Amino acid sequence: MKFLAIGALLLSTVGALATEHILNGAQIIPANDKVALEKAGARGNYKRHDRRTVTIRSSKSDTDDVSDDFLWGIKAANHGGRLLLQKGKTYVIGKKLDLSFLDDIEVQLEGEVKFTDDIAYWQANHFFYSFQKSITFWVWGGQDIKIFGKGTLNGNGQEWYNAFAGLEILDPDNTFYRPILFMTDNATRVSVEGITQLNSPCWTNFLVRTKDISFDDVFINAFSTNASALPKNTDGFDSLNVDGLSVTNTRVDIGDDCFSPKPNTTNVFVQNLWCNNTHGVSMGSIGQYSGVEDIIENAWIENVTLLNGQNGVRLKAWAGPDIGFGRINNITYKDIQIENTDVPIVMDQCYFDVNATTCARYPSPVNFTNIHFENIQGTSSGKNGKVVGDLTCSPNAVCSGIKLSDIDITSPAGGPPVVICDGIDGDIGVECQSSSI
Repeated sequence: MKFLAIGALLLSTVGALATEHILNGAQIIPANDKVALEKAGARGNYKRHDRRTVTIRSSKSDTDDVSDDFLWGIKAANHGGRLLLQKGKTYVIGKKLDLSFLDDIEVQLEGEVKFTDDIAYWQANHFFYSFQKSITFWVWGGQDIKIFGKGTLNGNGQEWYNAFAGLEILDPDNTFYRPILFMTDNATRVSVEGITQLNSPCWTNFLVRTKDISFDDVFINAFSTNASALPKNTDGFDSLNVDGLSVTNTRVDIGDDCFSPKPNTTNVFVQNLWCNNTHGVSMGSIGQYSGVEDIIENAWIENVTLLNGQNGVRLKAWAGPDIGFGRINNITYKDIQIENTDVPIVMDQCYFDVNATTCARYPSPVNFTNIHFENIQGTSSGKNGKVVGDLTCSPNAVCSGIKLSDIDITSPAGGPPVVICDGIDGDIGVECQSSSI
């Protein structure tokens, strides 16, 4: 009884201190005040009990930066609470935020979190990652982080699209870096559910040094109002050093990779994914950095629809004079519907944009092993004539255990569809021909 009394005293003291320092326009609602919780619009994540709920003031205009309020709200909700971002309200973020300290927190996003489009500020103030020179508005880290609701993370990307027109992210001389919309680093047990992610300036999600992260019922969209400056590199999902990544019941409508785990991503599950106007569901790219070993291993990709894209299901590894090595192993693509896609099935070991001469001189040493393509149906765009699959293995790599079954993809070019296969060990399960024919 003594310990219970001490615990109650500590909790009441913490609560009093928190209340004492409440910001203007903010509120902390106790978990047992059901009337106030309902009035505020709080709703429990169906997997969790109700919890104390924090609200903060919203922005009065697109220039009313509530970054400090947001950070205060996160800290007040940390360790067992919930930050509620209310329906019909916008929360403008104009400062970089370090959210790497999280422990057992829910963020219920019903309104809109909108980043400023102050390019000069963000290019001078951000979190930088050397992998492909990535920057981000904020970093989420810690453990037991749950983000859910029907609201929107808005990257406000139009000014970035305008400014980046004509540039390339992988150009060695490029110094125009664009922020990533959502990023985790050193995080464990993260879930994102129900929200919309809109108009990221660059990649939409970048997950780094993260274990057990899931996305469910998420909608990702990037569009431009300027036909001369379309969104570029707005990938749906990218990962680096991640174990345990799940994406389910999600729609992606962007101009780059729909789903693209990158080096050292293991134990991946994708189910019920819809992709429009994308570069496909890719494994990689890997092998970019000289002397570095990369792996992608154990991925199950099932029930995916791919529409109007450059690629369908794809594996990609770098070639060139200063590259790394590694493997993509034990990958299954199953029950995939593909329509109007330039190359529905791709194994590319001449990435990125490497010409045939350079690729032949400096071939990729990344192995592709135990790759299964099962029940893939649909149509190509006809851009590559009758070719519906291009499976080319580097002479410096091992490509074994590559199997295709129940493949029914046609081309508007007419005639029997063609699958190209070069350098692959063993029977792949379908008739194929060399690219030299």
